[in-house]
Amino acid sequence: MKALLYLLFGIVSISTFGQSCAIENTSFKIGERIDYTIYYHLAGFWVGAGEVSFNVDSMNVKGQNFYHFNSKGKTFRKYDWIYKVRDHYETYMNVETMKPLRFKRTVNEGGTHIREDYVFNYNKNEAYTLRQMEKYEPYVKDTVRLNDCSYDVLSMIYVARNLDYSNLEKGDKIPITIFLDNESHDSSIEYLGKEDLKIKEVGEFRCIKFAPLLIEGTIFNAGSGMTVYVTDDKNRVPLLIETPILVGSIRARVNNMEGLRFPLTSKIGD
Repeated sequence: MKALLYLLFGIVSISTFGQSCAIENTSFKIGERIDYTIYYHLAGFWVGAGEVSFNVDSMNVKGQNFYHFNSKGKTFRKYDWIYKVRDHYETYMNVETMKPLRFKRTVNEGGTHIREDYVFNYNKNEAYTLRQMEKYEPYVKDTVRLNDCSYDVLSMIYVARNLDYSNLEKGDKIPITIFLDNESHDSSIEYLGKEDLKIKEVGEFRCIKFAPLLIEGTIFNAGSGMTVYVTDDKNRVPLLIETPILVGSIRARVNNMEGLRFPLTSKIGD
């Protein structure tokens, strides 16, 4: 799950390129659901090892409307004995400003247990964080500087789907910042143009293609190598993300799309 959200970072990170923070939602709606199958490439074979879902619903707090983004990821049960994953990510985003109010994540991956709860205060440019990095360790509170246009890893996925990609040219490198693991990270992505892509479960589509510069850590080597495809239509749905990891390669491939705001005009043959 953490790996997939890092993968999807490749399509969200364009958000600081020539844009103000005032973004209007023109791409998704309440009730949308997108599902992915996670594949690992080891010893010459692609193995479907898990699944992730992304859902959009709403809530009202003291008369103010919020989007609620809810994402869950897990390994298939037959692989739990090797490496069991049960992860849950949530973000609450202001409908009017498209800025996140709160981000929560619960990570259960093998022997790793992480609990994080971020509250964002854009008036003071601060993030208030509560974190537990090991199962039996105490929670730690912190206050971290927050840039005005910063987004957590889940809210940025939806923000980026509402941006204008029409002015990009092939080879453009875009500086970006993402708030992740209690700190801001500077990176960049390269726009690779457009390409047709066929996926067995959903069909063939005209796509926009990117290559993000990866942040070194426990999953990835630093540098490029990731490739991301999103639908070239008003929905901007991420269809396929591929990247090498420290051991083997990983691929996230869409298998289901429900409740989309617009017809999939990028689909070829329909």
